[in-house]
Amino acid sequence: MKPNVELSTTELDEILTLVRVIYGYDFTNYAQASLKRRILRCMSLVNIQTVFALRFQLANDAAFFAWFLQTIMVNVTEMFRDPPFYTNLREKVLPLLASYPVIKIWHAGCSTGEEVYSMAILLKEANLLERCRIYATDLNAANLDKARLGIIPLQTIHEYEVNYKEAGGKTDFSSYYTTEGDQAIINKNLRDSILFAQHNLVTDRVFNEFQLVCCRNVLIYFNKDLQNHVIRLFHDSLASLGYLAIGSKESLLFTDLQSQFEPISAENKIFRRTR
Repeated sequence: MKPNVELSTTELDEILTLVRVIYGYDFTNYAQASLKRRILRCMSLVNIQTVFALRFQLANDAAFFAWFLQTIMVNVTEMFRDPPFYTNLREKVLPLLASYPVIKIWHAGCSTGEEVYSMAILLKEANLLERCRIYATDLNAANLDKARLGIIPLQTIHEYEVNYKEAGGKTDFSSYYTTEGDQAIINKNLRDSILFAQHNLVTDRVFNEFQLVCCRNVLIYFNKDLQNHVIRLFHDSLASLGYLAIGSKESLLFTDLQSQFEPISAENKIFRRTR
């Protein structure tokens, strides 16, 4: 049943304050319209009819909060999503990264891991994987637990094979996973190449210096202030002339650090930090 309620800005603020104070997750600077839609969807799914009832449930049931968090987070991802992006990485970025003795890469907002596994495959095909340290982070611990397993429905992975081929894949895609029943399991050597860890883009700081930072289709859920904060975090996390990749619907044009990056592929949103 659809709840007979519309969230006011004040009510949304009360919910976000409760979540921040009790659980430490800060959604204050996320885009409000999108958050309101997702919270109302949560209420509808469990037939919570009032904001008061939602706040009570959040405050008194940690298991409910875990479900709430998983439901309001946007986890749209796939392997080799936007194949031309991966073609550009293969042709314009990886040959330059090959000059580093150790290559450090950060996938921020990695969701359930499909895109960071795509990166690992790309690096393997470029003979760079053994020199890479890949860090994949997400706010949601449940996403990370799933990502570490590297388990993907077999039907879905067959769809991903199309993306892989369009991205210039160099071998038989099935060589990167084994099958077990109706599931595909990403090969252990790929899983072991990635360190999955929880990281909050809102509150956590720089934790390394990277040659490449990927954060695709995350910034669209932030307001302008938070976008600026996160771009600053990425800028400060990059080595001089390091690369930043963002989502196809995202832009650096209206951020405070626009002048600190030059486009490598404007169409595919790959930028390089200037000196």
